[in-house]
Parts: sequence; structure tokens; C-alpha cells
Amino acid sequence: MKTIKTIMDEINTVMNLVEEQQLEQALPFFDKAKRIFITGAGRSGFQAKGFAMRLMHIGYTDFVLGETITPSIKAGDTWVAISGSGTTKGILMETEIAKTKGLKVVVLTSDDTSPLAKLADHVIVVPGATKTGAGVKSQQLLSSLFDQTVHITLDALTLKLAERDETSNQDALASHVNVE
Repeated sequence: MKTIKTIMDEINTVMNLVEEQQLEQALPFFDKAKRIFITGAGRSGFQAKGFAMRLMHIGYTDFVLGETITPSIKAGDTWVAISGSGTTKGILMETEIAKTKGLKVVVLTSDDTSPLAKLADHVIVVPGATKTGAGVKSQQLLSSLFDQTVHITLDALTLKLAERDETSNQDALASHVNVE
């Protein structure tokens, strides 16, 4: 078995199923005048942090839930929740609170019928396999395929935001850490 080819074939299969229109429809939820809160657990949490970093690079005010500098949420903010299964208890509970406080909720999940997806104002389906067996089947462990493809999906969303906002790579670089 050619492991890298297998992984790349799986990634391509999932990415061909991600609907670019769902990314386009997510754009209005991202506004530089509003704060964005991003959450995910485990490896999805790492993807959340990567997305938050890129949003900061292109000029957004955003926070990762659970970090020490994260302020309290308030109505009008945007909430982005990432969970392959859409059933992760902590993410679900936090998102319910965000919804009741008046935040707009964007969810990335492999299951558009999940409890988390039902809380969303907008869902982006990334149908990579998860630990619960949802999504495109995979040779990889647990939710690796979801994690890989949600990363690519979030990078695509970031690029769409940068293009919409006319933020260049040079603009983003100016926000990147430079200790020279």
C-alpha cells in the first residue's frame, strides 16, 4: 500500500464533496467590525487555532475559546464551531450558550444533521471520516481525514475573505510575527 497516495486520494475525495457555495454563503458572517470566536476540541481545536491565526493575519479581531486572553462573548459576535461528529459535548454546550446570547453561529462538521449543525445559522459540511464513523470512510485513524480536510476548507475560506476584503499577501505578512 502506498500510504501517501492513499491519504491524498482520500483528501481529494472529500474536498471534491465540499460545496464551494457553502464557503461563499459563509462570507457575510465575517465582518472586520465584529469579533469572531472560534472553538474546537482535540485536533479540531488545533484547526481552530490555525484558522484564528490566519483571520488575525488578514485583519480580523478573533479569539480562540479557552485561551487566557479571550474576552466574554456578546450579542452580535460571530461564533465558529468545529466538530467532525457535531456531537462533542463541550463544543455543543458552548455553542448553545453562544446562540442564546445572540451570536451568529457558523459550524464546520461532517454531519449536517448533527445537534451542532442544528444550532447553526450556517453550516459548512466537510464530509471527512470522524471517530464516530460519519463521513467518507478512511484508512486513517480516528478523525484524521476530517482534520486534514477542515484545515484545507478553512484555508479556502480565509482566501475568499482576503479576496473579498482586498487583503494582499503583503498585507497579511505585515501582521505576521517578525522579530528581526
